[in-house]
Amino acid sequence: MPHIIAIDGPSASGKSSTGAAVARALGFAHLDSGALYRGMALVAVRELGAGPDTPLDPRAIVAAAERNGLGLRFDGRDYTVALRGEPVGEAIRSPEVTALVSAVAALPEVRAWVNRHLRSAAHAGHSLVVDGRDIGTVVFPDADLKIFLTASPETRAERRLRQRGEPVDRAVLAEEAARLAERDRLDAARPIAPLRMAADAVPVDGTALSFDQQVDRIVALARERLG
Repeated sequence: MPHIIAIDGPSASGKSSTGAAVARALGFAHLDSGALYRGMALVAVRELGAGPDTPLDPRAIVAAAERNGLGLRFDGRDYTVALRGEPVGEAIRSPEVTALVSAVAALPEVRAWVNRHLRSAAHAGHSLVVDGRDIGTVVFPDADLKIFLTASPETRAERRLRQRGEPVDRAVLAEEAARLAERDRLDAARPIAPLRMAADAVPVDGTALSFDQQVDRIVALARERLG
């Protein structure tokens, strides 16, 4: 029987990279829910001319996504986001998409559309590692294993800066950590699918862990729980 492992957590906690590595170790498929939200934002930018200062019409975004064939495609190992039958690639990481994705993801109609596609993937018969912010609380409340992955704002800020190739000096680090802490506050307070740890989730704090240690801990939990 296929299994589902849900990995939730705040921004820059390493959910997607950790989820991908855990999936590899277990022979599961990986599904990054955030990539599909970015796909919706990409559609809003390209098809509707949306930007950070323009009103968003959720019905128009969903209709444009359907019209342009936005969805998930299984490549034999993982699920990727496709648009008009082609992988979106790095287009979903553009500055324009990044600036809009939080607002798009906050729309209830968009969240309902994304959740339907995530659940459809789970019905395809593959064991999955799915990461996001409400996977264990909303999307898959009956997941076989739920992980809440976090780290201190300072640790997450340093990881994000290094990922961008930016200098990690004290002032820049403090500024980035403050931004992440504010994002945490907003995510936890939002009325639609707030960021919170499921009651039956296992907390994993990666502040003092290396990436490999973080992955190994979750893999060990999965093997213990799933047999």
